[in-house]
Amino acid sequence: MSQTPPVVLTIAGFDPSSGAGVTADIKTIAAHGCYGVAAITALTVQSTGGVRRVAPVDPGLLIDTLKELTADISISATHIGMLGSGDVALRLAGFLERARLPNVVLDPILKSSSGASLLDKSAWRVLKERILPLASIVTPNVSEAAALTEISITGEGDMQAAACRLHQLGARAVVITGGDLPEAVDFLSISGQYAQFFRSPHLASTHTHGTGCAFATAIACHLAHGSDLSAAVLLAKSYVAAAIAGAYPVGQGPGPVNHMEKVRSSARASGGTEGQASGKG
Repeated sequence: MSQTPPVVLTIAGFDPSSGAGVTADIKTIAAHGCYGVAAITALTVQSTGGVRRVAPVDPGLLIDTLKELTADISISATHIGMLGSGDVALRLAGFLERARLPNVVLDPILKSSSGASLLDKSAWRVLKERILPLASIVTPNVSEAAALTEISITGEGDMQAAACRLHQLGARAVVITGGDLPEAVDFLSISGQYAQFFRSPHLASTHTHGTGCAFATAIACHLAHGSDLSAAVLLAKSYVAAAIAGAYPVGQGPGPVNHMEKVRSSARASGGTEGQASGKG
């Protein structure tokens, strides 16, 4: 019998184009050699052209799903993405406070990449006051970090100040992603005692839909495998860079990253060939 891989739970919305949300998370989890399970917080009407509609699920259905999964399966790490509504956020906060799941990675999604609002004010308050302190690491981009801290972020000093404020709000570890800054840089701070900048060149690509989800979920996977936070962040950055570089056009808008590029690259490196026939008649 094969050994069971680490199980990673994703709690997020459903993107029918599979660039972000639970379907993209499941691909990311599989690419990292983990087994993915999911609880959906909201349904969306969207494509590569953007988000047209958001319909939060019934909070009771979400909590029943989480109770069923966690009673049956040992969860090694959890990714939390889009919450959808204040009611969903409130019920989820209560569940997390009771369940105390390990290796919780919180991606505090405020808006979609197309600019659509994905979180109302009441949900934002619950996320900030109750869910954020329960996370092992929080992964805001500069816009989300600015919204959480009310600090305008234009450079590395601002990132450090915002991370300090997030620690004051209860975050144990923070990685602020700065892909939208003039120089692409991410900043990791752990308990206000360890800090590290990760610098990388900008990648010229329009296929960047779902980068935040892929990054946060990849961190959860590496934590599930036993990596420390610094290594998990570095490996997640490498995964996302490869996913962007290996992306291909899907739809008429900004395309998704290629969540399975890591698997394809590994197959090529080991001499495997996609679609190769066995040669037997």
